[in-house]
Amino acid sequence: MAYLFLFGAIAAEVIGTSLLKATDGFTRLWPTLGVAVAYLSSFGLLSLTVKEIPVGVAYAIWSGLGTAAIVGIGAVFLDEPLSAVKVIGAGLVIAGVVVLNLGGAH
Repeated sequence: MAYLFLFGAIAAEVIGTSLLKATDGFTRLWPTLGVAVAYLSSFGLLSLTVKEIPVGVAYAIWSGLGTAAIVGIGAVFLDEPLSAVKVIGAGLVIAGVVVLNLGGAH
């Protein structure tokens, strides 16, 4: 169940981060409320996650997969340029998450 909470937390964080540009510096009400709800949901689910998964591992997965997802979303939906450096960087983040998990998380 903890991993379901974790992937829900990642999804909520990715939604919130994806909405940040639409807030126009937190001057637009509805996107701003969307960001706030998404981030609060993300942290709430993350707090449930760390009851069963060590906080370092949970945070690494949460931030790593969230970062990689945002790189892809930025390129596909937000018209942000995708360079080889960004792809390599996202790959290194994912590799770090894998290494942490292989290191005996539980």
